[in-house]
Formats: sequence, C-alpha cells, structure tokens
Amino acid sequence: MILLVDSYCGTMDATIAHLLPIFLFLLKDDFPDVRLNIISKLDQANQVIGTDLLSQSVLPAIVELAEDRNWRVRLAIIEYLPLLASQLGVNFFDDKLGALCIQWLQDKVYSIRDAAANNLKRLAEEFGPDWAMQHIIPQVLEMIDNPHYLYRMTVLRAISQLAPAMGPEITCSKLLPVVISASNDRVPNVKFNVAKVLQSLIPIVDHSVVENTIRPCLVELNEDPDVDVRFSANQAIQGIDHVMMSS
Repeated sequence: MILLVDSYCGTMDATIAHLLPIFLFLLKDDFPDVRLNIISKLDQANQVIGTDLLSQSVLPAIVELAEDRNWRVRLAIIEYLPLLASQLGVNFFDDKLGALCIQWLQDKVYSIRDAAANNLKRLAEEFGPDWAMQHIIPQVLEMIDNPHYLYRMTVLRAISQLAPAMGPEITCSKLLPVVISASNDRVPNVKFNVAKVLQSLIPIVDHSVVENTIRPCLVELNEDPDVDVRFSANQAIQGIDHVMMSS
C-alpha cells in the first residue's frame, strides 16, 4: 500500500498529504495486529517518507510504541530499531532512542529482554565499539547489581552478545571482569549462565586469558553445590580443553 500510494501521488507533497496521516493513525490502532502490520512496513515507509520526515513525524509514534502494552508490538519495534538507527544516524539515535535500548533490558517479558540484548549487539556492529563504550557498555554493566536475578542474567546475555562486536581488548578489560564477579552470585541460575558466557568468550580472548582467568573461575564453579552449575562449568571446561587441543 505504501509504495503504491507513493507512485500514485507522484510527488513528495502529495505523499505527505495522503499517506502520512493514515500511517500515523494506523500506528495507534486499538488492535495490536494492525499496529504490528504497520510496523512491519516501516522500512518501506522510510523509502517513501524520507529520513527528515521520518524523524519529525513517525519517530514519536515509534517511541510511544516502544512502551506498548502488547509485548509483541514492543518486540516488533526492537527488531526494527537497528534498521531505523542506520537510517537516522548515530547522533539522532543517541538523542531519541538510546535510553529505550537499555530500558528494554528490564522488561518484564523474557522475549523482550532477550531481543533487547541482541539489539545491542546489532547497534554495536552498526555504530562501532567506541560508540558502544560510550552509550551502551557502562549502562549495561551497572545492571549487574540489580536486585532482581532475572535482570542480572539479562546482563550476562547482553555481554555474550556484545563481546564479538567489541573485540578482545574491550572484552578482557570491561566485560570479562563483570562476568567473573557474577560467578559469586547467590543465585544458581546466574552462576549457571556465567559458565555459559565464559564458554562463549573463549574464541574471543587470548589463550593466556582463557588459562589464567576463565579456567580458574570455571574450576571453582565446577565445585558448586548446585548440580546444574557444575554441569555448565564442566561443559565449558571441556570446551577449553577442546580448543587447546585443536590449537
């Protein structure tokens, strides 16, 4: 519909006059399926509307939908965000949307938190490690002290997603120490995920870091009272041994 309207109207002024009011109205429809359908066409709308008008008229509606009561709508917005970021550019994104990316990490719905962690990885890939160090990493790492263990687990998930985009130096200096400290968490589920994250970091960091930092932490977790923590730690240790034998 969006591209057809643009072809029919012929000019940008006509497109604005005919398309944009309908588009904005449907973004606020009472039925979530309607909102979801419109969100799925946002990339096509960008081609018609253009970046300037997108930022002025459509973006406020998108920000509002980021807190939609229906979690599927929030999820659709998250999945669309990296494309929007690439079109709007880093400066505008920082000003309008940066806070939402961190906010989603504390959503009450697991699927939203998981998608938010993946979203951070895609944004770090889009804007680069220096941008991520300034706008993402500090806020994410602060959440490791959140009193709710589910949010602490989300931080670990975000670290595992971000590490490949950040590279070995930042991973070793900023991300790995947070994971190591989380190995002392009082909640077994958190420690279980610590072992999984440490295993995911093995291909990213230097072998000396694996042997001197990651392995000792896993060996300690392998003595944990919780059977699932021990299992996860043992799997990670086997992963290290396999890498070392292959190198």
